[in-house]
Amino acid sequence: MSAGLLLITHPGVGAALQETAEAILGRLPLETAALSPQDAESPEAAHGRADALADRLDQGDGVVILTDAYGATPGNLAVTLGRARGYPVITGLNLPMLLRILNYPWLSMDALAETALAAARNGILQATPPAADTDRNGDGSG
Repeated sequence: MSAGLLLITHPGVGAALQETAEAILGRLPLETAALSPQDAESPEAAHGRADALADRLDQGDGVVILTDAYGATPGNLAVTLGRARGYPVITGLNLPMLLRILNYPWLSMDALAETALAAARNGILQATPPAADTDRNGDGSG
């Protein structure tokens, strides 16, 4: 068994990240689902859909919940679900974080959450020098 993975995001974000991960990795090694609460949907309906997905994904080892923006509606839903079920909730979902987690499907729920946090901390960097440090003209004039 392994932990499940639930992406609770703004419309289209989680589904696009899941689709991209599938394009890169092929079949995903963790049971994964994406949920985007709809603007016209009642909070109760959104919670019901989230509970149903969590039930489907939890095969006995728990579920890691990833959300895009803390404090927004999807993030609030994720936190409520995580607290109710004892699942870790990680905010700031991005593709490097998702791919890192999917590369370690044998890890426990808590270890996957730590992997997500490490990917978030280490996966964002400035890949080129700051503009002030770049000699764009190649002649020392900036």
